[in-house]
Amino acid sequence: MKKGIHPENYRLVAFKDMSNEDIFIAKSTVETREQIDFEGATYPLVKLEISRTSHPYYTGKAKLVDTAGRIDKFKNRYSKFSK
Repeated sequence: MKKGIHPENYRLVAFKDMSNEDIFIAKSTVETREQIDFEGATYPLVKLEISRTSHPYYTGKAKLVDTAGRIDKFKNRYSKFSK
C-alpha cells in the first residue's frame, strides 16, 4: 500500500442508536466531541437516530421517527385544504 494516502484519524468509534440504546463499534474517521465507556474501553461517540437495529427495512416493523416535528409542520401547512 502507498504511504501517506490514508487518513490519520482512522480509529474505532462507538455508534449509539438513540431510539433503542444499541451500541456498536466500527472503524471511522468521523469527528466527535463525546466519548463513551463500552466493554471496558473508551471510544469516541457518534449518536444516530436510526441504525440497522431500528430501521424498519431490517427489523420488519413500521416505526414512526419524527425528531424535527416534520409531520406537525406538514399537517399545519396543509390543514386548510382538508374537507
